[in-house]
Amino acid sequence: MKNSDISSALATPLPSSGSARKSFALQGRTVSLDPRTNAVRPDLADIRLAEYVFAPHYAAPKSYRTTAAVSLRAARPIDSDVLAELTTGEAIEVLELAGGYAWGIVPHLGLVGYCDASPLEPVQ
Repeated sequence: MKNSDISSALATPLPSSGSARKSFALQGRTVSLDPRTNAVRPDLADIRLAEYVFAPHYAAPKSYRTTAAVSLRAARPIDSDVLAELTTGEAIEVLELAGGYAWGIVPHLGLVGYCDASPLEPVQ
C-alpha cells in the first residue's frame, strides 16, 4: 500500500447524491493509517478510505467553513492538544457532528481533528 494510493483516493470526488453508489470492498489486509492525517477512528472512517481500512461505519465528508477562529484539537475535551488554529473562512470536511463538536479533515493542512461546531457553516 503506497501513500500515493490513499492520497489519490482522498482526492477523488464523491458521487452526487442522485447518482449510483460505487460499490467497494476491502482489498487484502487492512492497513494501519495515521489518524492525525487520515480520518480513521475505531468506530468511524472516511468513506474514501473504505478500500483500505475496515470500520463499523463510514461517513461521506460534508464541506463546511469557519465563521470565526477556532482551534483544531486532537480530542474532544476542551483541554486536549491543539493541532492548529483555524482562521475565519477556512475549509473543513466534516465527518461527524456530535455533542457540540465537529470531527473532520482540514484539507489544506492535511490534519484530522475536532473543533467546536458552533463557528461552522455548511458550504453550498
